Order: sequence, then structure tokens, then C-alpha cells
Amino acid sequence: MGMTDVLIVGAGPTGLVLACDLARRGAAVRIVDRSPVPPRTSRAKGPNARSLEILDDLGVAEEVLAAGSAPLPMLKYRDRLPVAETDPWADSAPSPDAPYDRGRLIAQWRLEEILRDRLAGYGVRVELGREVTGLAEGPGGRHVDVTFAEGRTERARYVVGCDGAHSSVRKLLGIGFEGATAEDQVMVCGDVDLADGALDRTRWHQWFDEDGAVMLCPIPGTRTGWWFQAGPERDGRGRPLAPTADGFRRLLARHTALPGPALTRAELLSTYRVNVRMADRFRAGRVFLAGDAAHIHAVAGGLGMNTGVQDAFNLGWKLGLVLAGHAGVELLDTYEEERLPVAARTLDLTSERLRATLEAIRRPGGGLDAAITSDTTGLGVGYRWSSLARGHAEAPQAGDGSPDAPDAEVRTARDGERPSPQPGDRAPDAPCLDAVTGARTRLHRVFAGPRTTVLGFGPGSAAVLREVAAAYGDAGVRTCRVYAAHEDRATSAPGEAVVDDEGHAAAAYGTKASDGTGTGTGTPTSTVLVVRPDHHLGLSAPAADARSVHAYLHRLHGAARSGPVRGTVLRHWWTPPVKAD
Repeated sequence: MGMTDVLIVGAGPTGLVLACDLARRGAAVRIVDRSPVPPRTSRAKGPNARSLEILDDLGVAEEVLAAGSAPLPMLKYRDRLPVAETDPWADSAPSPDAPYDRGRLIAQWRLEEILRDRLAGYGVRVELGREVTGLAEGPGGRHVDVTFAEGRTERARYVVGCDGAHSSVRKLLGIGFEGATAEDQVMVCGDVDLADGALDRTRWHQWFDEDGAVMLCPIPGTRTGWWFQAGPERDGRGRPLAPTADGFRRLLARHTALPGPALTRAELLSTYRVNVRMADRFRAGRVFLAGDAAHIHAVAGGLGMNTGVQDAFNLGWKLGLVLAGHAGVELLDTYEEERLPVAARTLDLTSERLRATLEAIRRPGGGLDAAITSDTTGLGVGYRWSSLARGHAEAPQAGDGSPDAPDAEVRTARDGERPSPQPGDRAPDAPCLDAVTGARTRLHRVFAGPRTTVLGFGPGSAAVLREVAAAYGDAGVRTCRVYAAHEDRATSAPGEAVVDDEGHAAAAYGTKASDGTGTGTGTPTSTVLVVRPDHHLGLSAPAADARSVHAYLHRLHGAARSGPVRGTVLRHWWTPPVKAD
């Protein structure tokens, strides 16, 4: 019986992102879905800012941007008349450290199509019509035997359930999915066509009345297609009725100034109930859960699909390093360690945003903009509590281990500057110049691809970068020297090099050094930072502390080719690598 490295169950955005990430790492990956054809569903309205960064890393962001549209202003109505218009992103703009300041509207089926095409470029195609009915650990726990509905049993080193809220994988594992369903918080949904010109397609229209609501958002890439959401019709006893095309027409006529016949088509009809649930654990041996299979929450804030995409980006590089024999299998424990607290916080955040939205729509002019905050961009999600977040000399990070713990700042912010990022935080982006060609680039372009990046600021970092390149250059680690605009580049470091011509990288990472005038334009402090493959900062250390850098890389990439630098002490928090079976 043949063996695949990773079998992914479920070919929605979460499964497809994971499959793309693993395939580009050279892993033998397969992805199956019980649906006989790719689902033609709109569902999630698109990636948020953090997910766009992930899609950019995978090489599909430009296609997603072209296929979608920017988030639209919201036009709110009461008693069929417009009463307010709000653009939740009016005060937002791209910044040097975050070029995506907002998400993108795109039908889920179109996003999945883009990801399937990217995956096909690696020679991997979704196996449709394949339902998993059994999971069994193989002898010695070295693999998983997966049984399919047609009776075949196949073998994989690891299995990841990305198969949604009703996950067969989760149920087969017997993992609890505790939480609550709010039976009274019901919405009917569907994709509809409206008569051409019936509504302005540059707005998200929202009618909120005391006896119900209708919301219509144009679906990008279509001429007459709209997302339809509404409070349901109810029977004489107040029970919600199942959605139908005629029911949608009645709701349209009741709440809007449009006649019912303006709705010419309705399909993909569904009833949504607010569910807030989370799996007891995200891993059972060699089987993992990601996305809705692991957590579901209120729709407010649009974090469902996005949290799943970010689960996948966290898990992919860890599986890749273990499968390549670099990292020990213990690295896989950090998936649940990092993502379960994020999921728990997301459940709380979305429930609070739902509460705020339900309160807002009671007043004329209130709308779905109440669900949108800076938290919903995903850019602030980090893992400061993680065992992979290490400071200088492997000192534990501040905080009590929870994502909401107070965190000590690495340095004191001056003159309105941002505090520098701490290990566990998202690594900021920054525009810069390629030191060789002079072409404009940015740090996230340097980070892109399935590798760990070691950044060096200041002249003192050159020696560490040389050691890292010699020891780990063939093991999935890249080095990049970040030069200040005025800095002498006669002595070049190995690997890539960029020029921080506008000082944005030094500002973002807190490596500015004073020139004596208080302007912070002197030679940068010599600092080395390790950026994980998922764009989170793993380690920040003075360049003189080479041992911390080597100890951290040892945990992720195994023993150095030439051995650690003289005097390096590998401390207790790393674990020896064990080659995957």
C-alpha cells in the first residue's frame, strides 16, 4: 500500500491553502472532498487583510485582487428610505508595515477556483466524490489508515480534517465540539439575481426594520448577482420558515422599495443559525483539525474562513519541517498551543461584535459596520505566549501565557513611534530597495516562500548571517542583511540584501539608533531577528548573542551542517529533531 505524506480532507479555502503550502515544500500531499463537483457557493465574502498577506505569499494575491472588489460603503435604510451611509474603511489606508489595510470581496467559489489552479500547478488535484468513513492508527503509530465510503483503505503519515462544521474527521476521532446554538438568531441566505439596474452596485444595501431585515451585497465578477441575507419569514407560531425564492421575493417587497419580481433568480439557499463551538483539542496523534472543523462562531466580522486560512498557514510549515526530517515531531504540538487560544479569542470577539451589531440595528442608521473593528483585519493576531516565541538568551516572554496577558514592550516608544514587535507577533512589512538591482521591493517579498528568514540589522549582524548561511543555507533558511540608506555596503553579507532607504524597516522592528540629534537616523543597532515561515517573529537578539540564534534555528531546522558556533549552548527549550517516519 502506497503512503502519502499528508491527506487533507475537505477542499474549501482552509484545505486548499494547506495543500498549496505543503505542495510547494515538496511534500506528497493529497486532498479529497466528499462533494462530487466543486461547490458553487459564495458563503464567505472574502479574505481579510491578514489572509491577503498569506495569499500573497502563496502567489495568488494579484489574481484575488483582480477577481474581487474593495469592501463597499454601506447604505442603510429604514421604512424603505435611505437614512445613512457609512464607509467602515474611510479612515483606513495602507501603511509601510501593512500594505493591505482591508480585505477583499470575492465569492468563495471564485477564491477556491484560484487556489485549485495554483495547486494544479504543483501537480495536485482535488479528488472529488471521496468521503472518509474510517480512521485508524497504524502499527506503532507511524501512519494513519484512512477508509473511504467506496471501501478502499489508504495510508498517510498525517491527516488534516478541514471538512467544516459537521466534520466527519472530528466525529471519527470522538473529539468534543462544545458550545451553543442560538435557535432564535436565524438568517436566510442565498445568491440571487436582480433585474439589471435595480440597485446601485457600488453599495452594500441594508434594510433594518423593527419587524425584519434584508441585506444585499453585489457579488464581484457578476453583472446582476447579489448576496442575499435576511431575517426569515415565520409561521403563525413564530417558527422560521425554510428559505425559498418566493419567500425572498416577499421579503424584498416588504422591506425594500423594489418589487418582488425584481428578484429573478435565487439559488444556494440556506438557513444560518448562530453557532459558537470549539473542538476540545485540535490534534489526536497524527490527525489534526483546522478551520470550521475545529471552531465555528458568529458571522459578525467575517472571521470564519479567515481564521481557517490562518490555521492552515500555521500548520503547513510545521508539517513541512517535520516531514523533511529537520524538526522534531514535538514541533507539531505548537499548532494547538498557538491556534487554540486564537480560536477561543475569536469566538469571544465575534460574539461581542454580533451583540454590538444587533444593538446597532435597533436604531435608524445602524448597520453591519458595527461588526468591523481593527481586530477583524487579523493583523494583530500573534503568539507571544508560545514556546516558539523566544527573546534574547531564550528568556521567557512577559505575560501569563494567555493571548490577553499584558505584554512588556521591548523598548520604550518615543515621539509617537510604535513599540517594536515582540517574538510571536506578526512580522511587519516594510518597503525597501534590492541592494543589488536597486529595484523596489518589500520585506514580505523577502519572506515569501517556504523558508525561515534571518534578518540582520547593523554592521555587527554580518558575522551571524555568515554563520547561519554556512550552517543552514541548505536546510530551508535564508539570510537577509538590511542596510540603512547611508550605511557602507563594501563588506557584503551572504544571502539577500536590501536597503532600508526610507527607514521604514528600522522603524517597524525597533532597530533605529540615535545619531546624537534624537532623530534616530544613525547606524542601526546590530540586531538579528528570526522570522518564521508564517511571517511571525520567532526570535529577536543582539547580534552578539549568536548562541540564541543558533539554538532557535536548531529547534526548527535540526543540527547545523557545520555544527553550532563555538560557545553555543543549546538550552532546555529546544528538542532534538526526529526524522518523520
